[in-house]
Amino acid sequence: MSARYADDLRLAHVLADAVDQLTTSRFKAQDLKVEQKPDLTEVTDADRAAEQLIRSQLARARSRDQVIGEEFGTTGHSSRQWIIDPIDGTANYVRGVPVWATLIGLVEDGEVVVGLVSAPALSRRWWAGSGTGAWTGTRLSSATQLHVSEVSEIEHASLSYSSLHGWAETDRLPQMLNYMQRFWRTRAYGDFWSYMLLAEGAVDVACEPELNLHDMAALVPIVTEAGGRFTSLDGEDGPFGPDAIATNGLLHEESLAALARRRD
Repeated sequence: MSARYADDLRLAHVLADAVDQLTTSRFKAQDLKVEQKPDLTEVTDADRAAEQLIRSQLARARSRDQVIGEEFGTTGHSSRQWIIDPIDGTANYVRGVPVWATLIGLVEDGEVVVGLVSAPALSRRWWAGSGTGAWTGTRLSSATQLHVSEVSEIEHASLSYSSLHGWAETDRLPQMLNYMQRFWRTRAYGDFWSYMLLAEGAVDVACEPELNLHDMAALVPIVTEAGGRFTSLDGEDGPFGPDAIATNGLLHEESLAALARRRD
């Protein structure tokens, strides 16, 4: 493991261990409180409690770092920024679908250097740091390294995507439908899971038309350290655009061209 970020990666695992207990205990709870946020997305008491738990531990362990979370915004000022999504896949969480995860990313000087995704209901965890490779397992000492696929033709590739509504709302639905029809296989695994399957080599392309920084930051080093590429739909590397496409690298430029906005 790269010594530079080893301590941060270990801390991310400690944070995830604590949050997994909390989120798992509230999953399918009869008294789970669900509210609608101003952007019409759902939030639960578990989302808020999970983010507060992470923030309290970071306040002790990394008091000088900035924290950016989905539920409670930004605190602190630093070139080191912890990007937190306490429950990615809240809609699944609310409905009892086990595909949800806590996302923990660390940005340093504008680059995501640590990413961890923990999905306790799937009994899965994935992580990476700059120069460490990407890994999956139950803990740091028992892990399997990840590698993206070597599929080089879309006609032989598998695509994972999100719902089609966002593609319509961002004026890319015709491009997306044409693009989808070229693939050997398409499935909407959705949310973080699409990108983790990509890093594992199980799918070859994952894309979404509407995302926020906290949805993406933790995913980037896992995808790139596994040998893939992660950009916005306009080709900007990293998680700082409004959308995302991740590929095994071999299919990236062709995919960007296929999904490009139409010029009138």
